[in-house]
Amino acid sequence: MNLSKAFFEGRRLETLVENKTSYTLQHAEMHVFETHQQAERVLLQFDQPVLATMLVGKKVMHLNEHKPFEFLPGESLILPADEIMCIDFPEADLQNPTRCLAMTISEEKIREIAMLMNENMPKTEDEEWQFLTHNFHFTNDIAIHQIIHRLLFLFTENHPSKEVFLDLSLRELVIRILQTERREYHTAQSFISDQDNRLTYIIKYIRENLDKSLTVEELSRKAYMSESHFHRVFKNELGISPIDYINEERINLATKLLKDTRKKIKEIYMECGFNSMSYFNRVFKHKKKVSPKEYQMKYKSVGLE
Repeated sequence: MNLSKAFFEGRRLETLVENKTSYTLQHAEMHVFETHQQAERVLLQFDQPVLATMLVGKKVMHLNEHKPFEFLPGESLILPADEIMCIDFPEADLQNPTRCLAMTISEEKIREIAMLMNENMPKTEDEEWQFLTHNFHFTNDIAIHQIIHRLLFLFTENHPSKEVFLDLSLRELVIRILQTERREYHTAQSFISDQDNRLTYIIKYIRENLDKSLTVEELSRKAYMSESHFHRVFKNELGISPIDYINEERINLATKLLKDTRKKIKEIYMECGFNSMSYFNRVFKHKKKVSPKEYQMKYKSVGLE
């Protein structure tokens, strides 16, 4: 993700460790941090919920009650207000600085968006949408990547309507992040037995039956919902349709099976529940940007069995 020309024209480099360039609007602040030398145990804290996104380089994050982990480009991290981050910069130097975006969003704006979600897209069970009160580390999907890129542009743009544009982008970003978290939550819970949440039960059923024919009609019946209601609440809560989720899980399984270069493509697509080679190829290439054969050959060429 590239920073705009306006950012480099406006920023002042005052320190080599976590040099901060900030932009402030009504409901959010954006800070871009640059580090130009190796450093350890650098502390950072915000008094509002924050979205941190790696742009360039690598950090090692130390958070409360978590093992240290690498924070890499294409990844984001949600932190509640007042959470202390302890950060290492093992690779930063003058020629290859580490760059990270940290965007705080006011709790007032977050409550407004959560209220909007509760009114228009309620969860399946007796729960309400609210912003995360725990750390959430995730890989950006293409939609979240594009919104963050858009926000970088908006904060540095000189436009009379930028507050309006920013408000729309913030709403979409918060909604997509909460849906991403719910999807990962239900998937994680699906590994635990005796779950009484209907969506968790359905996701568990999908993951255990990927090789079988799965339809919205069958899944909605198991969730004790009409097809239209099931489709709507599934997409509202997880941010993805049931069929797209099934295909996503099947492609995830296919990528694991393709690493065994002895397996034939036909065996793999049937094991993953696809009913034709052409459909499997089309879905796989759309998700992974290469064909299944090309993906498998990549492992064969380096001798991975």
